[in-house]
Amino acid sequence: MGKLERITVTMPEEMAAKLRAAVDSGSYATTSEVVREALRDWSDEQDRREAAIERLKEMVAEAEAGPSYPAEQAFAEIRQYVAEQAAKYRAEDR
Repeated sequence: MGKLERITVTMPEEMAAKLRAAVDSGSYATTSEVVREALRDWSDEQDRREAAIERLKEMVAEAEAGPSYPAEQAFAEIRQYVAEQAAKYRAEDR
């Protein structure tokens, strides 16, 4: 684990009670163990978030580097597709 450093933490009574309850239940030997595990979990979550943000940045860069497609053309094709599907639906209804 490396060198340990003592840090004093102030928290609401409810949180302190939960720390003590975790120790009293036998789940942890000390309140420090509870805090260390919580910090490890928090750190892991931060790492996951940072990785997700980096992946999103990569995806945006890939999208921006790719070919563009005019919105009006896309909407025209969608309208045409919907009209064709509606015509097929009406023809099947007869």
